[in-house]
Amino acid sequence: MNQCTAVALLPPPEHVLALSAPGGHRPEAGHVLCELGENHDTAHSAMLWDEGGRPGSAVWVRWDTERAQLLPLPWCTALDPRNADDACGLFAGHPSAHSWEVTDPTDQAITRDLARLHPHLFR
Repeated sequence: MNQCTAVALLPPPEHVLALSAPGGHRPEAGHVLCELGENHDTAHSAMLWDEGGRPGSAVWVRWDTERAQLLPLPWCTALDPRNADDACGLFAGHPSAHSWEVTDPTDQAITRDLARLHPHLFR
């Protein structure tokens, strides 16, 4: 399944702006790309950061056409049946496929091109 291609430009949260030093570099808006499989039926989602070590430590942005929310969400506990050491890289209860079933078509195209140009690196 291909990855969703939804992109959003998100401004930094107000509390982050309030913490920035006066006269210093202020955080800027940034783009996020949905990490879910295409044709999902809920809000788009991207993981922003993971503080690690405790449930709900990963902070995700979930957005639709109306608004965006930052949410601490626990990780999906499903394990890749091809390699039990690899867990799903999405949040618990995510819609669509698990992360190992979602492919980024842009990443695949770049990899194919690099393999064609530099076959010795892709044996």
